[in-house]
Amino acid sequence: MAMSSGSSQTGTLSEINVTPLVDVMLVLLIVFMVTAPMLQTGVEVNLPDAKAQTIPDDAGLLIVTMTKDKQVYVGKMLIPAAQVEATLKANPKLQIDHEAYLHADLSLPYGDIVKLMSIMKLGGADKLGFITDPLK
Repeated sequence: MAMSSGSSQTGTLSEINVTPLVDVMLVLLIVFMVTAPMLQTGVEVNLPDAKAQTIPDDAGLLIVTMTKDKQVYVGKMLIPAAQVEATLKANPKLQIDHEAYLHADLSLPYGDIVKLMSIMKLGGADKLGFITDPLK
């Protein structure tokens, strides 16, 4: 009789309870579904329209943004105006590629855009590109 009770215990030990695994996976799925849309938000800028070649979003480009209230972002990080050049000089991607893109609001005066372009050049951007809205 001892042998039969031992074999029944072995049968229950070999079964794996997957309920906690399913619970954890559902929680992770919900977390990723909630956080994914937040990762794709950027800085709100009203871009000028232009007939130009589109750039793929996943190109990993260094984008410098100036909003209509003259705040400057390097990527998605707000940078004080006095520190933009130093931030660009410290950016390893810019120092390797020497390429950056300007994402400026349509309502900005031309002089402010030119000042930012010169700061970007001093920061190491030998190639400057402009991001615009494609024409319909």
